[in-house]
Amino acid sequence: MKNHIENVINWLRQQVQDAGVNGLVVGISGGIDSAVVAHLIQRAFPEDSLGVIMPCKSNPEDAKYAQMVVDSSGINSMTVDLTETHDVMFHTIKSATSEWNEEQEKLADANLRARLRMSTLYTVATNYKFLVVGTDNAAEWHTGYFTKFGDGGVDLVPLIHFTKGEVRELAKELGVPDEIINKAPSAGLWEGQTDENEMGTTYDMIDRYLKGEDVPEKDKQIIERMHHNTAHKRALPKAPPKF
Repeated sequence: MKNHIENVINWLRQQVQDAGVNGLVVGISGGIDSAVVAHLIQRAFPEDSLGVIMPCKSNPEDAKYAQMVVDSSGINSMTVDLTETHDVMFHTIKSATSEWNEEQEKLADANLRARLRMSTLYTVATNYKFLVVGTDNAAEWHTGYFTKFGDGGVDLVPLIHFTKGEVRELAKELGVPDEIINKAPSAGLWEGQTDENEMGTTYDMIDRYLKGEDVPEKDKQIIERMHHNTAHKRALPKAPPKF
């Protein structure tokens, strides 16, 4: 893992140099993936890295874990509370929509939060001349478990070749607090939400699938269906052929 960490840090530095910018910014949720990225970018750019904590109707526990990431990594940080912004925007959109689909409300609400966070990160990044660093790992990238133009709207994705298990190993090597490493993965989109309950399978199963190992047929079907249905998230916008 020491070699992987050094390689990623060197890669991050090269991307900043190639882009002619000053440093890197990441959104810190208090989860393991953003914790690992925060530690990596702080090591790559001790003075020119920034972690942004963006509560949005969030569980107060999330702020506690996010602060643990800041303290353990030593990264510069700021907090932008998006709760009021989200309320105004969501209710404005909802009230202007003549046929509101109540069945889709939870998803629309959650995706708007993710996209507000993306807009916040890019506004901050522009101010400091930074690149926005994403936190998706191999399992999330393969299954499309991210919001298009939300947490998927980034410049760099340093973790997409690492399984969830490998991210845990990186976290241990980097000094991420055990409380963060061991807590149930969650996007914090609503009370009691966890990644694995929402996906219907586990990160362990997805990791095994990605390594070419045998997994139960039920899990295999879930993983392959998610990958197929989210192909558009991993591709550039489609255009017709030139007529």
